[in-house]
Amino acid sequence: MGLSTEGRVVISSYPERAKVTNIRRNPAVALVVMSDDFGGEWVHLDGTAEVLDLPDAVEPLVEYFRVISGEHPDWDEYRQAMTGQGKCLIRMTLESWGPISKGGFPARLAEGG
Repeated sequence: MGLSTEGRVVISSYPERAKVTNIRRNPAVALVVMSDDFGGEWVHLDGTAEVLDLPDAVEPLVEYFRVISGEHPDWDEYRQAMTGQGKCLIRMTLESWGPISKGGFPARLAEGG
């Protein structure tokens, strides 16, 4: 998952996944983005999403890779891999977000209460 240069959340997926089927049926989506740290910060996002299928997804998948990982050593190889794997791209337009949780556990749970 990453943030496109247009400010949309982008997620690489496969057309047969449940999330893709659900977005095609109803583009209203919610997403929770969690920290890599257990008990770390997280934020809830609401918006609308669209699914881009191949071949239209190829160049947006290139941008997806760039915003997450930078330059690829062989873009032709990457394009071929995305096509060979049958990837699609989900693009989410944010409409609202929050709260940002500071993470951790409520005191009573941490104390065994």
